[in-house]
Amino acid sequence: MKDQIIKQSIQLFESKGFSETSIQDIADALGATKGTFYYYFPSKEQLLMDIHSTYIDDLLRRQQDILDARDKDCKTKLFDMVGLTLKQIAPNGRKAKIFFREMINLKEENQRVIKGKRKAFRFNLQKIVEQGIENGEFNKDIRPDMATFAILGMCNWSYNWFDPSGPVSEEQLTETYSEMLLAGIVKKGDS
Repeated sequence: MKDQIIKQSIQLFESKGFSETSIQDIADALGATKGTFYYYFPSKEQLLMDIHSTYIDDLLRRQQDILDARDKDCKTKLFDMVGLTLKQIAPNGRKAKIFFREMINLKEENQRVIKGKRKAFRFNLQKIVEQGIENGEFNKDIRPDMATFAILGMCNWSYNWFDPSGPVSEEQLTETYSEMLLAGIVKKGDS
């Protein structure tokens, strides 16, 4: 039932917003009682925190696997990192939208926890960029922090428009983004 509460809440939060969705709305959508909700979650805010925590914790675990891969260069790790974020859209697109849009509804102490995890994700990505510069794989004239923010902005905004069942696959979008990041968009031979 806990998973059903989370799933239904994500749908309601996406369509109505966190603030406009009541615990009664969630219970009604499940055909359950408010008591059922309170059995699993002490508050709607705690439910939101659970959604945020499970989303970012899973991303951090998977990101760490990419970082730990000793047989891959930084270009490949960057490609894998872009793919990691984009491959979350099909199974977790709604959860991601809630993650990015509804953090303002978390209590201050919970916001600090989630912001700390988001910062860890960003710094892990930045390490790949820095290592790639140090290894000579990436342009030494770029600022690793700005490149990292650009990568995250590009990937994270995709949750708002990318349709994994559309004409472009996740793999194709990952390849397009990675090519733009690694080679730029200037036609070869042009200056």
